[in-house]
Amino acid sequence: MSKSTSPYPVLSADGTGTGVVSQAGATVLLRTAEKTGLTTDLSDALTPWRKPLATHDPGKIITDLAVAVAIGGDCLADINQLRANPAVFGQVASDPTVSRLISALAADAPAALTAINSARAAARAGCWSAAGTTAPDHDADTGDPLIVDLDATVVTAHSEKQDAAPTYKRGFGFHPLCAFVDHGSEGTGEPLAIQLRPGNAGANTAADHITVTAAALEQLPTVQGYRVGKSVLVRTDSAGGTHEFLGYLTRRHLAYSVGFGLTETTAAVTDRISPEAWTPAYDADGVQRDGAWVAELTGLIDLSGWPQGMRVIVRKERPHPGAQLRFTDRDGLRLTAFATNTVRGQLADLELRHRRRARCEDRVRTAKDCGLTNLPLHGFDQNRIWCAIVMLACELIAWTQMLAFTDHPARRWEPKRLRHRVFSIAAKISRHARRTRMKMATHAPHVDLLLDGIARLAALPAPA
Repeated sequence: MSKSTSPYPVLSADGTGTGVVSQAGATVLLRTAEKTGLTTDLSDALTPWRKPLATHDPGKIITDLAVAVAIGGDCLADINQLRANPAVFGQVASDPTVSRLISALAADAPAALTAINSARAAARAGCWSAAGTTAPDHDADTGDPLIVDLDATVVTAHSEKQDAAPTYKRGFGFHPLCAFVDHGSEGTGEPLAIQLRPGNAGANTAADHITVTAAALEQLPTVQGYRVGKSVLVRTDSAGGTHEFLGYLTRRHLAYSVGFGLTETTAAVTDRISPEAWTPAYDADGVQRDGAWVAELTGLIDLSGWPQGMRVIVRKERPHPGAQLRFTDRDGLRLTAFATNTVRGQLADLELRHRRRARCEDRVRTAKDCGLTNLPLHGFDQNRIWCAIVMLACELIAWTQMLAFTDHPARRWEPKRLRHRVFSIAAKISRHARRTRMKMATHAPHVDLLLDGIARLAALPAPA
């Protein structure tokens, strides 16, 4: 027998191990679903789709799919990772049962999505109530509003799917419009609404922005009635800078911070701004940034066709090395502008608040890491149901971070890191004295974080 020269131990492998759970860390997601009331809310909401004498509850099937996506799945068949561990995840439906449920929900997509969204809204209210001072809407007012970000993204279709169409990026697929609530610099965020649209849908279609905003507001626990108030701020890029959309936000008494497209004529007006009117802009840390300034443009341009009370603030800065200037740039400086109806605050603070809309790109990346990269089904309504599952997966992760990892850097980790460090922790199932115990791998580097998170969730009161 020759001696191995490999730097790794030589092992013999077989498939006879029992009582081993490979994704035991995902139990923290299960406890979050229970403590927020998501499991019972989905079960109640989807009761009409449960057939008589059915073994599996549609609400649990949807929850199982969301958990499977949260731990890395990207299609319905990936629920088999849960099915392999009934001691942890309970009885999990078979692939044909899952497929039949998705088809049944898609056959009545408007009613099914309404039911799922009502369950999501109820669970969100329970989560934010349990989070207390760390909830996104805690002490939200006109000076520090709850921020809802809107952004569209392109989802490539690698095969023929219903309503897939060419995209503006010369691809083929879909162009969903998404709404996320921002948790601020101390957290991440969670999805409120995703409207699946064909790939040729416009980026600045006001009707779609209005639809997504209305759906997002229905998800917020603090919103009651049509007139919301300026304790909620809607933030978009210039695609949302349309007369119809800003008029809608004004009628609902919402605060807004929206990108404002500059024309050559409007950009030329900046030459009339006195040098004393330009104030230094801030960087991401709130410190004055060299080579960037902001100024008020409101009184220098005609805003008669826009909502009353709208302000336009312009920023000029030295372009990054290698960046090409546009026709609307002046004197070698890059010009950008945004519109807002916020009347108080320093210009630099308002501009920094708007520029932090870039965090929405992180939320889009998270959604694509949770199943939005590739829509796995053929039918358009089936993929709308899949988008609802994607939102549930993202919410489970965000709510787990909010409730279980409150004071840890894991509060801001993205799904990939959570999967690698927490959800993938293995365990061994042991049974003694009519009790089932799950013994987490003691050598896992982040096992203490997982156990502390589970203990935090266990200490929370049961949902009302």
